Amino acid sequence: MTFANPSYLFLLLLLIPYIVWYWFNHRKALPSIQVSSTVAFVKAPKSFRNYLLHIPFVLRLLAATFAIIALARPQTTNQFTNKNIEGIDIMLAMDVSTSMLAEDLRPNRIEAAKQVAIEFINGRPNDNIGLTLFAGEAFTQCPMTTDHAVLLNLLNGMRVDMAQRGLIEDGTTIGMGIANAVTRLKDSKAKSKVIILLTDGTNNCGQISPNTAADIAASFGIRVYTIGVGTNGTAPYPMSVGGRIHYMNVPVEIDTKTLATIAKATGGEFYRATNTEKLHEVYAQIDQMEKTKMKVQQYTKHYEAFQKYAIWAVIFLLLDLLLRNTVLRRIP
Repeated sequence: MTFANPSYLFLLLLLIPYIVWYWFNHRKALPSIQVSSTVAFVKAPKSFRNYLLHIPFVLRLLAATFAIIALARPQTTNQFTNKNIEGIDIMLAMDVSTSMLAEDLRPNRIEAAKQVAIEFINGRPNDNIGLTLFAGEAFTQCPMTTDHAVLLNLLNGMRVDMAQRGLIEDGTTIGMGIANAVTRLKDSKAKSKVIILLTDGTNNCGQISPNTAADIAASFGIRVYTIGVGTNGTAPYPMSVGGRIHYMNVPVEIDTKTLATIAKATGGEFYRATNTEKLHEVYAQIDQMEKTKMKVQQYTKHYEAFQKYAIWAVIFLLLDLLLRNTVLRRIP
């Protein structure tokens, strides 16, 4: 329900001082008589009028409330409208190999990638977005969907140590990651189909090479944006020794040449993210990519719904007048 004149609803605030005034005025207006003792009145029966004393005031409050709501003109909507929205089909392909636990990005690479990806998803409410995870093998964590609550739930539930705990084979199969995302996008009717691939390593396993996967993506008109995440040189990596965590510096080996080749072959771009701030910038740049305009039909029609509120306001007002001039009539 909507209101044609919502500003009138602020008049409801005037009822607050009216209630306060009534309370203090009622206490002052109560009749009194001085007697030596009230013992004789303790068990005196009360008239039913005592219980109805405040009914007129309540009726006036209700009458004023419904009258104000009627003035605001509540309306129901029921009509068709056509509008254009922008959206594309996107598959996020994220590396979850053990090297993504390196802490050159805070708190570590994979957690930083998750948080930035969440912000990216929240900023694109009209897009079909899915999620592919890969290490030594690749699988679809979430198919493309516009129900971003489900997608974000699955993304948040992704374990950062999947490969380390043996839930997925360790390694880096960039080609399989791309190929898995392509299977989700190839039948899409959208004009713009995009894969955003994030990795911190070099392809070292898998049945499909990165270049072959890039050619397959290009044949379906899918652009691949590649992101190499990690500092230059070495990165601190946590190692469990004797139940305690020790850090060792490991070399950062990102196959930037292959990632750049993949992006170029598919019409995408290659980015290097050496810290969390740079990763934010990369996703912000990708966010500016071309969007596909889609025509959406929406049905909306306005029906006036103030009549019932006006009727109830009149009914409460008449009841108030009736009671105050009959059973609850006061003699000055």
